[in-house]
Amino acid sequence: MPSPASLWFGGDYNPDQWPEPVWDEDMRLMRQAGVTLATVGVFSWSLLEPEEDRYTFDWLDRVLDLLHANGISACLATPTASPPPWFTLAHPDALPVTADGVRLTHGSRDTYDVCAPAYREASLRITRALAERYAHHPALALWHVHNEYGTHTYGEHAARAFRTWLRGRYGSLATLNDAWTTAFWGQRYSDWEQIHPPRATQYLPNPAHLLDFRRFLSDAMRGHYCAQRDILRAANPDVPVTTNFAFGSWVPVDPWRWAADLDLVAVDVYPDATGEAAAHQHAFAADLARSWGGGRPWLLMEQATGYLGARVRPKAPGEIIRHSLSHVARGSRGAMFFQWRASVGGAEQWHPAMLPHTGADSPVFAEVCELGALLGRLAEVQDTRVVEDAAVVWDPESWWALQSPSLPSPDLDYLAAVRQVHRVLWRQGRTVAFVSPHSPMPDLPLLVVPLLYLTSAATARFLADYAEQGGILVVTYGSGTADEHARVWPGGYPGALRDLLGVRALQHYPLDPSVDAVTVCGEDGEYWGRARRWSEELDVADAKVVARYADGPFAGRAAVTRVGRGAGQAWYVSCDLEDAGLGKVLSRAGLSGGTATPPAVEVVHRDSRDEQWVFVLNHGNGPVTGADLGLAVESREVLSGVSGAALVVPAGGVAVLRGPRRP
Repeated sequence: MPSPASLWFGGDYNPDQWPEPVWDEDMRLMRQAGVTLATVGVFSWSLLEPEEDRYTFDWLDRVLDLLHANGISACLATPTASPPPWFTLAHPDALPVTADGVRLTHGSRDTYDVCAPAYREASLRITRALAERYAHHPALALWHVHNEYGTHTYGEHAARAFRTWLRGRYGSLATLNDAWTTAFWGQRYSDWEQIHPPRATQYLPNPAHLLDFRRFLSDAMRGHYCAQRDILRAANPDVPVTTNFAFGSWVPVDPWRWAADLDLVAVDVYPDATGEAAAHQHAFAADLARSWGGGRPWLLMEQATGYLGARVRPKAPGEIIRHSLSHVARGSRGAMFFQWRASVGGAEQWHPAMLPHTGADSPVFAEVCELGALLGRLAEVQDTRVVEDAAVVWDPESWWALQSPSLPSPDLDYLAAVRQVHRVLWRQGRTVAFVSPHSPMPDLPLLVVPLLYLTSAATARFLADYAEQGGILVVTYGSGTADEHARVWPGGYPGALRDLLGVRALQHYPLDPSVDAVTVCGEDGEYWGRARRWSEELDVADAKVVARYADGPFAGRAAVTRVGRGAGQAWYVSCDLEDAGLGKVLSRAGLSGGTATPPAVEVVHRDSRDEQWVFVLNHGNGPVTGADLGLAVESREVLSGVSGAALVVPAGGVAVLRGPRRP
């Protein structure tokens, strides 16, 4: 896909919420802010098709023409995430059904059953109508299918589709019964019709059943996306098509399996923390998005100009710019927001916007304009490569499996474990590539495998090959425990990885984080930190002990080990060490590379054959200099022209340098 002439900058634009005189003001302010792309029509189905097969496109014609006349491109959405009231009244069976058997009613967004034939037919009808009318409109730069796929449903439509999916996956009931361990509690199935979605039951559900249903939902939604994409591509193959991935434990979408179906990966990022933690979560999401696409173009489709949650708050001065540039530094084609103009009513009337309720004289809009001007100077960075120096395994299926209520501890938090590893590497100045456990590992010097609960024999082989070929492998607690069907590998933990790591956990001891803690110290007695959620009694085979438990149920036993494998190493961390302790593991593995950075300073490198770009984002409370970062004299800051060696980035500031690539 060719690069756009400029970075995409803008947000969801909902002109249908406003009288037309406001549209002219929107255009003037968008030009002032440097907006280059507006997402239109995401939730407009009820206006575009007020009754079945009758369309009112005149207002959308005017909007797209207005955008084009003002030099702004359109990201045109198919509005299938919010079916209109007339549809749900005519097809009540197309409403989602909860696991408790409650059929939801219209009145919010995402009230659809992705498996309902009537919903699919209506989705394709509105998509086809949009494609026929707008596929060659001069404003159109990108198609946006649906919005944040993720609505669960457990009704009869889903049940029938689930059975069909299971037949395709397993082929026979005998194979399914074995994979699901249905001999337990007498759950053996003798007919496909006996299988239902994992609806509410008297006690604990079958973990393999839960896991496969999440896999099924991902494929069902992917099919819904692909059907719309095919219509749009047929109408004009030159316009790229995408959908925006949401992020959360509720999302039943596996981006590794979807990525090949997208012309570019698009993500929505809303941190659940503030300050430095929010800056890290933006970097974390950006590295995921780039990795899902395998280095292909991707886009930050949504973010907010403020913080969401129980208390909606503004971001600190400079954070809108820093968070956006973190994504551009890591490969995004731009920085988009939800939304352009703050709504005066509706469920998200207090959602932050580029143009807030207070108007164009607000601090938020001033920073939005500053960001637009900066992005306007960075178009040429698009075709450079993000420089990566470490990798982390990311597995949505392990995340799903670790949400089962039948685990030995409720504190096995997959997202927290992966975020921690990424955070430690981020603070060490490393730029991370995420990798799927279902493919060979990358040619990077360090690979960290956090809490990979589901580990197939094939994945174990990929990891062993990585170490034997010279990589440094670091595996954390909980990994290797179960196979791809959530069946525990017998013989002791870490199951499929025992031989590779040279250790065998005889038993584990989950800790209560509110009460328990164990201390870990290096072999020389140095304090490494505490663990508060997990510990294991290790029997060491051919590995070397690097750190031990100083107290707790396994006092004196190994906590961290290392073993040589081929040309590389394999480390095992048997507990949830604090950041400082995990940092010691990574630094003591003898790694080179990374960018030594002062605390809270983010540095990302991008390069081409001849050039290097360096993004410096200062999230800290004090200035940082080019000398602190070892920046080259010959590099120049894009806006100021200052050389890298003379650069001073104030607290909360940013810098983007460009110069010849170092050999």
